[in-house]
Amino acid sequence: MSKRKQFLESVHHEHVQDFLNFIRLHKDGADPFGLAEVLPELQRSQRQELWERQLKLLQHSLTAHPPERWITGAEEDAGDMEVEISEEQIQTMAVIEGVTIVSTVSVDILQENDNYTSLLECAQTLNCIESALPLSHTPLQQAIHWLFECWWRRDLKGKEDLGWTAFLVCLENTVTLEKPVSELRRLCTLREVLLSVDFASERGQQVIDPLLQCFFRPSHIKQEEGKRFLAFLFSWNDNFIRMIHETIKNQLQFFPKTLSVHVAEIYFRAWRKASGSFLEEIESTCIQDLMQHAMLLHRNSPVHSKVRQILTYFHKQKFREGVDEMLHRLYKPILWKALKATNAEVRASATLLFTEAFPIHDPSMSSEMVDQAVQKQLDLLFALLDDPQPLVRSSAVLGVCSVLARCWEVIPSTVITDLLEKLILQLANDTSSPDVRCSVFMCMSIILDNSLSHPLMEKLLPALKSSLHDSSEKVRVAFVGMLLKIKAVRAAKFWKVCSLEHLLARLEIDSPPVSKRIVNLLFNSFFPVNQPETVWCERCVTLIQTNPGAARKFYQHAYLYTAPANIVKLMLVIRKCLNVCIQNAGDDELASSNKENSTMLEDVLSVQDTASMASLLEILVILWKSVQKSLMANQEAFKYTTSKFASVLPQYLKIFQEERCKAPLILLASLLPASSVPALRSKVMSHLRSLKAGTAVTAYSQSVECLCSWGQISHIVELIENWLVEAIPVRAQGDEDTSGKVHFDGLEESKPDLGLEYLDYVLLHPKTRDCLFTLPLDQIRPLHKALDKWKSLLFSSLSGAEVSVAVIETALRAFIFHGRLCIHLQHKYPEEREFLKSLEHSVSWVEERVLPFLASSSSEQQLSLSRKTVESCLTVCKDVLRVSVGDGDFRDHLLQHVASVLQTEKGYMCIPPVLALLTEVAQGCLSHKPEEDQEDQLSLTIRILTNIFQKVVEIIAHRLRKDKEEGQELCCSSEEALYDFLLVTKFTTERSEFITGVFSSLCAAVIIDISRTLQKISHVEEVLTPESVNDLPPLSNTILKVILRSPAVTRFFLSEMSSSIESEAIDSITQWAAVTHILTIIKQSDAFIVELKEIALSVRRQIQNYYNITAENSDNIQRTLYESTVRMLNDILNQCQQPNI
Repeated sequence: MSKRKQFLESVHHEHVQDFLNFIRLHKDGADPFGLAEVLPELQRSQRQELWERQLKLLQHSLTAHPPERWITGAEEDAGDMEVEISEEQIQTMAVIEGVTIVSTVSVDILQENDNYTSLLECAQTLNCIESALPLSHTPLQQAIHWLFECWWRRDLKGKEDLGWTAFLVCLENTVTLEKPVSELRRLCTLREVLLSVDFASERGQQVIDPLLQCFFRPSHIKQEEGKRFLAFLFSWNDNFIRMIHETIKNQLQFFPKTLSVHVAEIYFRAWRKASGSFLEEIESTCIQDLMQHAMLLHRNSPVHSKVRQILTYFHKQKFREGVDEMLHRLYKPILWKALKATNAEVRASATLLFTEAFPIHDPSMSSEMVDQAVQKQLDLLFALLDDPQPLVRSSAVLGVCSVLARCWEVIPSTVITDLLEKLILQLANDTSSPDVRCSVFMCMSIILDNSLSHPLMEKLLPALKSSLHDSSEKVRVAFVGMLLKIKAVRAAKFWKVCSLEHLLARLEIDSPPVSKRIVNLLFNSFFPVNQPETVWCERCVTLIQTNPGAARKFYQHAYLYTAPANIVKLMLVIRKCLNVCIQNAGDDELASSNKENSTMLEDVLSVQDTASMASLLEILVILWKSVQKSLMANQEAFKYTTSKFASVLPQYLKIFQEERCKAPLILLASLLPASSVPALRSKVMSHLRSLKAGTAVTAYSQSVECLCSWGQISHIVELIENWLVEAIPVRAQGDEDTSGKVHFDGLEESKPDLGLEYLDYVLLHPKTRDCLFTLPLDQIRPLHKALDKWKSLLFSSLSGAEVSVAVIETALRAFIFHGRLCIHLQHKYPEEREFLKSLEHSVSWVEERVLPFLASSSSEQQLSLSRKTVESCLTVCKDVLRVSVGDGDFRDHLLQHVASVLQTEKGYMCIPPVLALLTEVAQGCLSHKPEEDQEDQLSLTIRILTNIFQKVVEIIAHRLRKDKEEGQELCCSSEEALYDFLLVTKFTTERSEFITGVFSSLCAAVIIDISRTLQKISHVEEVLTPESVNDLPPLSNTILKVILRSPAVTRFFLSEMSSSIESEAIDSITQWAAVTHILTIIKQSDAFIVELKEIALSVRRQIQNYYNITAENSDNIQRTLYESTVRMLNDILNQCQQPNI
């Protein structure tokens, strides 16, 4: 019996094992039996019999072991219990798999006249049970889905239901899988299934969400198959198009810009494929809606740029058939109106769209009509360049340049010339807006990309040369960028547009963004890497002699445009040049015989030319520093370079004795290892010892940095400490000296002022500071103690001892440096509180020894010194908190100190630094969430803080009443510190304890201050409405001026004022008038309409109680105040009711 006959007979429930054996043979690639070969050889009747027999087999298996008895995945994973799967289920699954395989092969070999009703029933049966298959049989499920997909592709009867199942599965997989590329391909082949489903049907509604989720997936949007499928979805239903568009709009803000181009391509494909109502819907609902959004959205909207990208894609497709007509038709009802809108931002956005799509016309129109339309649009370009708003003019400049670049060949030459002259001669000199000037130079690059523009541009561009010196940095950056573009495209000689002299002058003085670009522009001229190294040196000398400042700046940025190896080569050739100059100066005969080292530079340079020699040495240092990291990474190159310069440095120091040469030589020495210049170390220290106090920083900065580079900073520390200790005053006879005079030991030799200047330099610069704190603590502690001892001199001076002013200033500086050093040391060693305790001891010393002198009974000298000492202490403590070195105990100690300062008679003089310190305390309390066990302590600290702030306000008010002139000076000096303090409110919530405490004090102070002024009015003519904050009394003027600088602070203030009104704390007409004065001032900002309206209505209700105040006497001041208050309230409410245009 043949294999075909055996296989056919095995398809029966009595011969199941035989059937399954054949299926195993088919799956075994090594066995010659294959269904793909057997089934095509069957006759039509045999195939029909096969399908009938397998249908019966399938039905019998499902009847014997129905899906209700299958053990699913849930039971298989049921805890620790082992669930045994029955033989019947195993056999049933095998039969289903066999039937699926036979059916799939059968679909492929179906012939035209085959009766495949039984085969269809098999497929439909599989469709009914596939969802019930156990999880362990996922491959079988996938095989069934593949059968349905094949069925759909062959376009067989019943394909709708089978294709729908396959479509749903593919759709679900593409949404859930991380890499759905293969599933996307299958989904794309099944996309036509969707057209067989009614949108409003249950199936249609079921699939809407998964389909829309496809537009969330970047993998779908980027892949070719995904784009094809997503574009196809626009052809399902009109209503679905709207849903797709809304989904995309909602997701645009989350898409990266790179994805927007793919979204645009999907829209364009959908539009190209659409027809009839679908085309109309896509154009009106999608494309035209995007056009309107591109014009109306704010430019800072996260969606605006992406909408523009989508439309830009459409504009770039103008060469495609139908695009020009579509753009003309859709833009017609909206674009021309937008170009004339009153809102400048709308006009600017419309300008960009208009110029991108230029020319906008219908190709079906006659040529005359097209010419007329284009001419109108060219006229519109000129009009947009003259727009009164800079934003529109800037957009028009960009648009016009892009139009000229694209359409140079078709625009009349006279129009091109007129447009370029308007850009270059007018808008490039637009004094009203640097943005417009900047846009001209930035956009010239667009025109220069078109080589046809070069002849005309070469004639016009020299008119822009003065723009290199524009007052705006970004304009200068754009101008040099244009010169770089000219050089790159070879449109003209850039030095004909702007002379070399001007470029070098700008390079010398300009900021890095400009100077780096100028270096790039001139790099090949002064550092021609393709020429011999001697030429590099010649160009370097030429640049030095032309403009030494520009030369230094040029070589400072040269490393950006060449390899570090070239920089090192230039350094070595400069060294060689210097050596030749020294040889020529020392022995003319030897120099003349040494021909191999002779160059044309010998005729130009000499050792006597100090300026050139110093410039070359400076450039050596600049070049070395620019590649220092690269040199350190290549130890072989580093050793070679250092050995070369170490060998000549002693000779350079001997020859070049001028001060200008010494500084770069010391810096050069600092770049070398200390071991390579042993003799120089002592010379540097001797130099530092020999200087006098008051010497310029440049005289010692290089020496200090040099010693730091060599790791010799301990010598500087020791020198400073020795000077400070030697200069500390001592009493000649100890306690027995009653003369009241202070004597000094060693003042002639020691230089404490200079030592403090060295310390200031070290602490101020990160490199030297880091070097200092690499020393062991034992080497720094003596300096710390030496600084601390100078406090005794301050007390001696306050006590009446005769001390010179210079020595007092030195003691005060030592006191400040002691605090600064404590901050750095505490930051370096945070584990213990050693240096915090030292600071606390200084604070206690100020309270005990200095504060008693902050009184009117003290002499002018004592008062001035005590004030400076207290302010210095407060400033140092503020810095402790600012860098987060202090802890809670230190903070509380400071608040006690501040309270002590304010309690002194002249404590008000220190209010500005007190406010600065309170600012740091408040920020530390409010910007960090406290631990649970610290909440009570923090709450107490905030209450103390607000109480102290209230005390500050009261002291200022009291000072104004006692001495108005001095009080006004105090208000002016405290204004910035008060502003910084109030800005801390951004760290807290609206109704916190801190907010309430601070703003209740301010609110009460302003109301009381204004009401007191109103109470002093003696004539009704003096009752006036304040026009500005300057019309208020000094305290109110200062407080409101500070508050109005920040919208957030103003809202807190208004909120507290509203609470005060509701609490019935205000109980007189003068106080209500004061409130109204405040509202009138705040009203002028036009930013707090809601709050002002609420408070004004509340005030108007409250003052109704005062209506009957001396109504019969029109001259009564109280009555006049009432009427004035009512008028001001009405003005406020009228303004609040006006629409905000």
